Amino acid sequence: MSPPAQVEPLESRERPPTSRRGLIPRKRLVSRLLATTDVPIAIVVAPAGYGKTTLVSEWDEADERPFAWITLDHRHNDPTLLVRSIAEVLHEIEPIDEGVFDVLSVPRPRISNVVVPRLLESLRKRERPFVLVLDDVHALDDPQSLSALPDIAEHLPSGSQLALAARGEPPIGVGRLRAHRRLIELHAHDLVMTRLEASRLLRACGVELGPDAVRRLIERTEGWPVALYLAALSLEGEDDPFRAAERFAGDDRLLADYLRDEFLPRLDDADFDFLTGTSVLDRPSGRLCDAVLQQEGSAETLRRLSRSNLLLVPLDRRDEQYRYHALFREMLQSELRHLGQDREPTLHERASRWYAEQGDFDQAIPHAISAGNIQAAGRLIWSNTAYYVSQGREETLRRWLDRFTDEQIANSPALCLARAMSHLARGEGDQAEHWTEAAVRSLDNVPEPERAPLEIGAALMRASGASRDGVTRMGEEARRAYGLLPEDSPWRSLCCLLEGAALHLVGNRESARTALEEGSRRGAVGAPGFQTACLAQLALVEMDEDDLDQAAALALNATTEADRYGLAEYPTTAFVFAISALIRARRGRIEDAARDAKRATRLLELLTDLSPWLEAETRIVLARALVLLDDVPAARDHLADAGRYLRQTPDAVVLREWLGAASQEANSAASGNGHWPLTTAELRLLHFLPTHLSFREIAEEVFVSTNTVKTQAQSIYRKLAVSSRAEAVACAQAAGLIEMGDSSTQLPSH
Repeated sequence: MSPPAQVEPLESRERPPTSRRGLIPRKRLVSRLLATTDVPIAIVVAPAGYGKTTLVSEWDEADERPFAWITLDHRHNDPTLLVRSIAEVLHEIEPIDEGVFDVLSVPRPRISNVVVPRLLESLRKRERPFVLVLDDVHALDDPQSLSALPDIAEHLPSGSQLALAARGEPPIGVGRLRAHRRLIELHAHDLVMTRLEASRLLRACGVELGPDAVRRLIERTEGWPVALYLAALSLEGEDDPFRAAERFAGDDRLLADYLRDEFLPRLDDADFDFLTGTSVLDRPSGRLCDAVLQQEGSAETLRRLSRSNLLLVPLDRRDEQYRYHALFREMLQSELRHLGQDREPTLHERASRWYAEQGDFDQAIPHAISAGNIQAAGRLIWSNTAYYVSQGREETLRRWLDRFTDEQIANSPALCLARAMSHLARGEGDQAEHWTEAAVRSLDNVPEPERAPLEIGAALMRASGASRDGVTRMGEEARRAYGLLPEDSPWRSLCCLLEGAALHLVGNRESARTALEEGSRRGAVGAPGFQTACLAQLALVEMDEDDLDQAAALALNATTEADRYGLAEYPTTAFVFAISALIRARRGRIEDAARDAKRATRLLELLTDLSPWLEAETRIVLARALVLLDDVPAARDHLADAGRYLRQTPDAVVLREWLGAASQEANSAASGNGHWPLTTAELRLLHFLPTHLSFREIAEEVFVSTNTVKTQAQSIYRKLAVSSRAEAVACAQAAGLIEMGDSSTQLPSH
């Protein structure tokens, strides 16, 4: 009995819009498939529009073996039709035993027990290897039809392959096949377009974009071929294709129509509600979706939908977190808004509450903002402001605040305080003061139980940088705020810093050390920015106590933490690097000191109208470092500025003493007759003089010649009015150019 000719022609195969012949050849993927002819099964699994059929067609053209195609549809859920179709397309390549068609012709053929075994027996006798392609396998849901596939896959003759293209993982025991290396898999992430492929596609559609625009469009579409094609159609005729590419999103009419037609009709009402409801989430998980939708069983729904033909993919191998394709998510969000019912704010509010309970404020705060409850969002932002600013994440805080209008912020004391702290971190004292006062004005509208924490915050912000009432008042405000804050509040570390600095600058070093050490300990737990500032101020305390070694250790710790937590670009960190520059210059580490001084100078230029004591302290310390680095003009400029700031904080008596000493150092260095007439190279050499190293050994350490070291030494002797190395060391120690602890008991004489 001869089989009827029912092989579907090539033109009837499913082809996505991008499948124009030669338009986007996927040679890299075809090469992978051609290299695995010894693997019996190949599966190509991806949602609609990824070019699965196109890819297999290109494989067909490149492979020497004949391909037998079947494009499946709902009719093939009849197992008899499915097996008959397979037999017929294979018969076209090489005749199949007529007995197969005989058993298929009986009224109720026994598919699994008779027909499939006879078909497999016939296939084993074939001499010519082939590839059997079953396209659109996701159309099958009949268990008996599906059960035929594993048997066929397991018993193909050597050199032949079964190729399955589907929108979801085909039910052929993929796990077992994968474990036994009998399977090659291509998924959506393999089928995404490269930049070169995308550029070719766009040009073929008449759209010319520059490299940056193509890169951005690939980011927006995630390389999804059909989305790139539809983007090309959408960009046709645009006056500014780059801006149009930037705007292309899931709610674009052409793409939205495609997504709705291709994905939504297959959903029942429950799945549609689930997808639109969870589209507000960046990373849906079972527990999160249960909380947001107020239902149970979301984990199983996510798992099921991710294995179907939807653009939902798991982010881990345990199926705990998922992600929607960005464009699909945007389309779902558009559907959610079109439904109305004020559902979206409620979903965001639930998501924010769930994330906050998990301690994940990176997610909780954006959802709170999206929920539209300004006061609730403000409370959440302010309660975490210390963490974000102190962790070097002021940019994140600023992005959140930028989602509100100035009027909205002005009506929320919590948002006012958060914005004040954001400006303070950027060294913008005038703006910090403005928003602190705005917070105070808006407190009248806050109910009494909620007002107290905000009043404490306002007092703390005034003390931090918006205050012009002197360091004594700053210390008092900080001490009062400390007593009102919870024990575990990160703001207590800032209180210790402000109180410690105030005590130091009025001359109470011992109490200052106690406060600053506590602030450092507290900051180490959750506020490294405040810890860094405490360490730097402690270094100044130790310098006043003439313990340069301890000061150096503290300064190194402070700069290390600043770099580690991304605080090095905060303008308020200028004083940390100024202190490090001074200490390193005092210890002869000239290159390191110069680098720190440069960083401090750059950051100091960004400060605007900050707290007078901090401006004065930073400039005095930096000026002393610059004198040692032989830049007296710059040092004098900083000292002049420091004097102006000191007039605003007359109770900082220690700063006034420092200013006087620094001015004398600068004057002496400028005259050439005082303590600091040495060049940078001479100062570096001076710190080697107390050691046992000979001039030859010193030259090797600093990578210069011995004659250069001798010349520099003679210049040092002349400037210090001494005649020997030992006298130079004694003079330098007396002048404070080097520390007494650096001296050696035995010096070589030269």
